[in-house]
Amino acid sequence: MSTVDLFLPCAGGCPPFLATEVQRLCAVPDHALTLGRAGVGLRGDWDTVLRLNLHSRIAQRVLLRLWEGPYRSEDDLYAAAAEIAWEDWFTPRHTLKVEVTAQRSPLRSLHFAGLRIKDAVCDRLRARRGARPSVDTAQPDVRVYAHLSADTLTLSLDTSGEPLFKRGWRIDKGDAPLKETLAAAMIAATGWTGIDADGAPVPLFDPCCGSGTLVIEAAQIALGLAPGRQRHFAFERLLPHDPARWAAVREQARSGERQWPKDAPPVAYGSDVSFRMVDFARRNAERAGVGAAVEFRGGDALQRLPPSPRPGVLLLNPPYGERIEAAGVVGGLGADVFYERLAAHWKTHFGGWTAWVLTPDRELPRRLRLQASRRVPLFNGPIECRLLRFDLQPRNGKTAQNDET
Repeated sequence: MSTVDLFLPCAGGCPPFLATEVQRLCAVPDHALTLGRAGVGLRGDWDTVLRLNLHSRIAQRVLLRLWEGPYRSEDDLYAAAAEIAWEDWFTPRHTLKVEVTAQRSPLRSLHFAGLRIKDAVCDRLRARRGARPSVDTAQPDVRVYAHLSADTLTLSLDTSGEPLFKRGWRIDKGDAPLKETLAAAMIAATGWTGIDADGAPVPLFDPCCGSGTLVIEAAQIALGLAPGRQRHFAFERLLPHDPARWAAVREQARSGERQWPKDAPPVAYGSDVSFRMVDFARRNAERAGVGAAVEFRGGDALQRLPPSPRPGVLLLNPPYGERIEAAGVVGGLGADVFYERLAAHWKTHFGGWTAWVLTPDRELPRRLRLQASRRVPLFNGPIECRLLRFDLQPRNGKTAQNDET
């Protein structure tokens, strides 16, 4: 197969981190990448599609862009979709779903727009293959994505299927789980890889770990485990799919994995005030293949001492809104008291660590009473989030003993 036009959507604010990831995975030069507001575009071959689906931690999907051009009416959508050789990608035996997104589109009904595109795809297959595919809105074999701007239509074929944040290991989860893709972007923003410039291990600690997403993502990075190693993808049902090539890509990924030494301390730690969440996190870690590289404990974030004698990275998606009620001993007193005491606890016991805090709240830095040395914009849905960095200086040149409880 010749090169194809690809687009990798991601959370707003994350394209720079995704672009760096794509360059690392596929050796793509800077000039070959297009960074948009909510994704990264590039050209690549079919092996690029396979590697990105298997290895990308930050992308939400890997889309094949098959058509892009102007439109004015629903008839233009039909005509554009009818030009694409869908018969090269799937057959009438495949089930189909068309999803439409829009930004400042003049069309009145996105539902009707989707119907016109679906009709064009089905009519084309009936003319070329003698039958129309069935529609399945729940678990389709093939997803076609249409994006409408004010005057431009983009038609894409999804190669991922389920969104890429569904890694296959998070079965036990809490009420407000952090998506794995955003967790990976947070880790990328900190620059944490598990080792420092001299090759020495650098621990990572999430004191409000919930079901363990940040800790497990970090451990998989340290062990070189591909995030898609435990799931299937939509490209496996497309006509160009070559099982032998896919097996080779997966085998190459497995050859890069490493086992965590049994006598080595964990590389990533988590704790949570809910022992139920700690149990969930441990089970998720075992399913993710990182049980030996992580450690989860129950306990209040305001009472936990450093889990490692070596300073590392504190990475926190803190409780806010209703979640603050479950934050521990001061949860019922509200966010102001919780964050003020959290800051005091960190300054007393976590000297030498670097704290990164994800927050949608503009007032959070003041509540923490710490000076933010870096602000990284990240977005999660319609809420603007920032990742704030705090360098915690040791008091009198000393660091606290690690937590042995």
